[in-house]
Amino acid sequence: MTYRCKLEIFEGPLDLLLHLLKEQKMDIYDIPISEITRQYMESLALMKELNLELVGEYLVMAAELAHIKSKTLLPTPETDDEWDAGGGEDPRAELMRRLREYQRYRDAAFELRMKEHDQQQIFVRGGQIEVEQDSEEKELVEVTVFDLFKAYQKILDTKSFEKDYEIEINEISVTDRIEHIMEILNSVESVTFDSLFTVLNSKHEIIVTFLAILELMRLKLLRIQQTHHFETIRIYKAANQETQEAILKEYHRSTNSEP
Repeated sequence: MTYRCKLEIFEGPLDLLLHLLKEQKMDIYDIPISEITRQYMESLALMKELNLELVGEYLVMAAELAHIKSKTLLPTPETDDEWDAGGGEDPRAELMRRLREYQRYRDAAFELRMKEHDQQQIFVRGGQIEVEQDSEEKELVEVTVFDLFKAYQKILDTKSFEKDYEIEINEISVTDRIEHIMEILNSVESVTFDSLFTVLNSKHEIIVTFLAILELMRLKLLRIQQTHHFETIRIYKAANQETQEAILKEYHRSTNSEP
């Protein structure tokens, strides 16, 4: 079964570059262009393998990275400073400037979200306040789509898929997995990302399950968090059962109406 997924939850290519820089602890002021280009292309290959519809800006960035990489490979006049005025401008300079500027905007947006969160903790007198009891107070961070891609790649790396010539008919669909995941989340408080793949043995099942998680994120039926970046990812339901049914009913209607 071919399933093309077009999601509205993707950040842009600059978000992907910042994610890769943070993950590998690379310096935004001195980007190793060859390595970051390789990792960026691997991320695009993973998206294509999942049959996700990539927007043009991702491909434009891929071409830009390849162009910068080719310019860095060209010989430059020998000087004391590799990228001084005599050797020409650093080919990475414009990209690094855009990333630094974009990082400032992201940090500012995060600060505003934190202020909004702090404001929501202020209550006026006279109202009844329901306080959730949590034995372990932990500061959680939101998981990005790119964090999920990294976790998905780790799942694939831990699985071994046997190659044989036996034809197997597999009718598992994204819709089936969506129903299965929501059924689990309606019976427990949360699950780890990895646990949804534990009993899956075929690559097709893993891909379809991952696509179902992405769809549920887009539908805002999941809340995905972790205590720190690159640590265990936990998945929570983000809506009550009545809201779930309404959203999924509309999802099924729109899915069935597509050609």
